[in-house]
Amino acid sequence: MSDGQGVFISFEGIDGSGKSTQARQLAERLRARGHAVVLTREPGGSPGAEEIRRLVLEGDPDRWSAETEILLFTAARRDHLERTIRPALAAGQIVICDRFADSTRMYQGLSRGDLRALVDQLHGLMIGREPDLTVLIDMDPDIGLARAKGRQGTEERFEDFGPDLQRRMRAGFRALAAEFPARFRVIDGARPVADVAGSVLAAVTPILPERADG
Repeated sequence: MSDGQGVFISFEGIDGSGKSTQARQLAERLRARGHAVVLTREPGGSPGAEEIRRLVLEGDPDRWSAETEILLFTAARRDHLERTIRPALAAGQIVICDRFADSTRMYQGLSRGDLRALVDQLHGLMIGREPDLTVLIDMDPDIGLARAKGRQGTEERFEDFGPDLQRRMRAGFRALAAEFPARFRVIDGARPVADVAGSVLAAVTPILPERADG
């Protein structure tokens, strides 16, 4: 935990896995316990990064090449790191982020070619920071995609790539968890929301700082 005394927790998973709900619930639970929490997201989390979010999540699936997407996501992540994540960690806060670099490793590094090495190279040059803990909400891809499409929002560019991509993403996320077992905690998302939230809280509790209320 090199950035001050804060704790950096990321949530990962395929579209529709429930990770955003779980990130939000964890933030609420930790705030109720007296922790100072910053709940943020990627792409986004800072004004500049939110502008890039609209570029990459809306529009035709073929709007950008995978290489261009990697550059856009890295630019957004750098701004997010500088303006939101690092200041919060330096202040001793808990940062809970809905997606981080692992999503780029999967979606851009795996979706349309083998670009993982390029993602990691850019990450090392421009970001150089991993979460202290990554919670992977594991979900059947067909169920997750149905949930995601059911939201009927405007940010569906990656969902529009179809179920095959979601299946590869799930396999890829599980492979990442096996590659970095010290950082990842895999949580079964195919259960009631409250049960999943309980498992998430149990997974993150060991790394939490002392509460503000003692």
